[in-house]
Order: sequence, then C-alpha cells, then structure tokens
Amino acid sequence: MKHLIVYAHPYPESLNHAILETTVNTLKKNDNEVVVRDLYALDFQPVLKPEDTAAMKAGNTPNDIKTEQEFIAEADVITFIYPIWWTGLPAILKGYVDRVFAFGFAYSAGEEGTIKLLKGKKGLIINTHGHPNEVYDEMGMTAGLKVTSDTGIFDFTGIEPVDHLLFGSIGYLDEEAYKGMLKKVEDTINSHFS
Repeated sequence: MKHLIVYAHPYPESLNHAILETTVNTLKKNDNEVVVRDLYALDFQPVLKPEDTAAMKAGNTPNDIKTEQEFIAEADVITFIYPIWWTGLPAILKGYVDRVFAFGFAYSAGEEGTIKLLKGKKGLIINTHGHPNEVYDEMGMTAGLKVTSDTGIFDFTGIEPVDHLLFGSIGYLDEEAYKGMLKKVEDTINSHFS
C-alpha cells in the first residue's frame, strides 16, 4: 500500500517526531511505501489567498497545492500526525487542509449535496495533547476532536477513518508511559496495515 503521512510539529525532539519515526518504521517493516510531508520542514505556506482560489477556479492550481494534491491522489492511506493546540489542528495543518483539500479536488457538490472525491482511501489520525485523556473525555473534547477531524475532514471527502489515537498528559509522564504510547502506535499500524 502507498501511505502518505502529513506531519505537523516544529520540534524534532518531540514525542510527535518519535510517533512519526515509529509509524514510518512499522509501515516499512510491513512492506508499505511511505511518503512523509513534514509541513514545517517544507515551510508550507498555510494561508489560502484569494489568488489561490481564483487560480483553481480557472484550472491553474498553484504548484505547491498541486504537488500536495498529487501525493494525496497517489496514496491509499493518509495519516495525519499532529499535536492538539487550542483544541484543534496547528495552523500549518489547518492551512494545508484549507488549501489542498480544495473544492473540485477533495469534494464537490451536486443536486443531492456533497460529492466525495477521495473515496477508496483510508485515513488514520494520531494526536497528542497536554490534558489528561479523562478530562478531555469528560468534557466531550475527545468526541469533538474525532467528529471535527474524522468526520469533518476525512469522511466529508470520502476517506474512510480507520482509527484515531489521542495521547494525553504529554509533558507530565515518565519514560515508560511514552514507550507505551509508541508501542500502541506500532500495534495500531500492525493491526490495520500488516
């Protein structure tokens, strides 16, 4: 299978980066093809500008958007790895979705409503956040994050969400807990893509 990983974390020493490495290594061990798009390393420009929209309407998709759309089109599985900041996606990833998951590429509209243009692909999301999982669960944030991303981005465009891992209390745990999280990532990848 062809996997596209869209990664959004600015620090190479982060847990997110360890999650990225674990994901890549596990997929490759299972003979999957993997492409990583590290949005910070790419210095991806996240702001959707009026000229972007005008160019796409005219059939002249800007090169940076077209490149990312080609990676998505070729992928069987799309994985997002990112931290939860202010109960949502980091700005660089939100801008990626705004610009790349564009009308006419990821979705369209017809008489019956939304037309999902990315059907046949699977999606996985892996998140970290500082609050304990129990706090996010009790306040409804865990469910809200899943609806916003799994349903609002992936399912809306036809990508089938296969899993969504949320790791809480980041920055407050011991090394064994973090190793356990990486093991959970490995096990999840193996269960879906081996």
